[in-house]
Amino acid sequence: MSDLRYDKITNFSGSLAEEMKKAGLKEINACIQCGNCSGSCPSGRRTALSTRAIIRKIQLGLDEVLYDKDIWYCSTCYTCLERCPRKVPVTDAIIQLRNLAVQKGNMHPTHVSLSHALYNTGHGVPIDNEKWEKLREFHELPAKPPTAQSNPNAVDDIQILLKSSQFDELVGIIEEDEQAIEYENELDYLAKNVINIQAIVEVLPFL
Repeated sequence: MSDLRYDKITNFSGSLAEEMKKAGLKEINACIQCGNCSGSCPSGRRTALSTRAIIRKIQLGLDEVLYDKDIWYCSTCYTCLERCPRKVPVTDAIIQLRNLAVQKGNMHPTHVSLSHALYNTGHGVPIDNEKWEKLREFHELPAKPPTAQSNPNAVDDIQILLKSSQFDELVGIIEEDEQAIEYENELDYLAKNVINIQAIVEVLPFL
């Protein structure tokens, strides 16, 4: 017991656990900390994500988990739920943690960039590169998919919907004059980080 680090518990309260229960995630208390979720997590192999630790922090009501960057590394593949002997909805719990974190103004930069791309184009990962357009044409597909990206009116409708829910304010959408410059920076950021997403996806078929 002398090895316990009590100083690591910075915020201890029951409010977080109660928020999760309100979201219908009562099964979290059934977690027995067996580690099956962490052991089978594809994202955990390449990042510091420890799903078991996250669930334990929820059980203890540690609000600090809302400021933990690890909650944004989950790829939402639901492997943890499939492997859990108690059927604890780990992925759903992490999604709810993200929602609570955003309400407190904490959102991972990659997710902010993706949200801006969604607002500007109607796509989380827009096809705005000539290379991808040529690849689609090579496979006898339209250069742009028949979605919001090829329909400006649809993008306008999406923006109206997002504004009505105050999504633009939540993710910090800036004024139109500055938007073009910021958007280019966001695309560069996404391009640099897409390799991390691909690395996670590559291991999923082998689970």
